[in-house]
Amino acid sequence: MEVGNRTILTEFILLGFTSDRLLQLILFGIFLMLYLVTLSGNMTLVILIWTDSRLHTPMYFFIGSLSFLDFWYTSVYTPRILAICVSEDKRISLAGCGAQFFFSCAVAYTESYLLAAMAYDRFVAICSPLLYSGTMTRSLCTGLVTGAYIGGFLNAVAHTANTFRLKFCGKNIIDHFFCDVPPLVKMSCSDTRVYEKVLLGVVGFTVLSSTLAILISYFNILLAILRIRSASGRRKAFSTCASHLVSVTLFYGSMLFMYSRPSSIYSLERDKLAALFYTVVNPLLNPLIYSVRNKDVKEAFRKATQSIHPQR
Repeated sequence: MEVGNRTILTEFILLGFTSDRLLQLILFGIFLMLYLVTLSGNMTLVILIWTDSRLHTPMYFFIGSLSFLDFWYTSVYTPRILAICVSEDKRISLAGCGAQFFFSCAVAYTESYLLAAMAYDRFVAICSPLLYSGTMTRSLCTGLVTGAYIGGFLNAVAHTANTFRLKFCGKNIIDHFFCDVPPLVKMSCSDTRVYEKVLLGVVGFTVLSSTLAILISYFNILLAILRIRSASGRRKAFSTCASHLVSVTLFYGSMLFMYSRPSSIYSLERDKLAALFYTVVNPLLNPLIYSVRNKDVKEAFRKATQSIHPQR
C-alpha cells in the first residue's frame, strides 16, 4: 500500500539466524530437540505437582504455574524458528507479526508478575513460617496467579496497540527470528516520540512494580535469615529461595541485557543471542532448576515411574 511517495508494509520477512541451508537444517534439529525437551520437562513437572498430594502446597502451586506458563512461553517462539529453518518462504503478515508480538508480550509480562508472586510466597514462608499455611491460602495463591495473567495480558494489549499504530515502510526485512520492538521501531516511518513515552510507561510500570516486590521480599528474607542462629538453619532457609533466585536472575538478566542498552551500542547479532536465551533457554532451564536438587520432586517422579513400571 502506498501513502504519498512511501510504501506502507503489510508483510515482513524474518531472516532468522543464517542463510546457509546446511546450517539451517542443523539448527532445525537442535531447536526441535530443545523444544521437545522443554515441552516434556515443563509438562512433566505440572503433572507431578497436580497428581502427587505431597506437592499440593503453595510453593509447588506457583512452580507448577510457572512450568505451565513456560510450556506456552516457548511455543510462542520456537515453532516460528523451526519454520524459518526449513521453509523457503520466510514471510509473515502484518497481522501474524502483531499476533506473535502480542503473545510474546503477554507471556513475558505474566512471567514477571508470577516471579514477583513467588517471591512473596518465599517471604511469607521464611519471615512468618507459623502463619504461612493460614496466609497463603488456596484462594490467595489462585488470585495471585490469575492477577499475573490479567496484568500480563492487559499490558500486552497496551504494548501491542501502541506498537502497531505505527506505520512501517522501507525494506520489509527483519534480521531476527521474531517480531520484536527494536527492528520494528527501526522500520517505522511514523513519529515515535509518543510511542516511546507510552512504551516507557507500560514497561516501566511492570518492571518497577515486579522488581520492587521481589527486592522488598528478598530484603526481608535476608534479614530473617541473618537472625537465624544456626548455620544449618540459615542454609536450609536459603535453599528454599535458591531456585527462585536463579530463575529471577536468568529472566531479568537476559531482559535487561536485551532492552536496557543505549542504541549507540546496539548489536543485532548479540541481541539475537540474548533474545534466544530468554525465549528458548529459560523455559528449558526452569523445570531443571526446580527439580534437580528438589528431593520432593525427585521422590514424586520416582513414585510415578514405579507406578507405571512396577517392580516384579
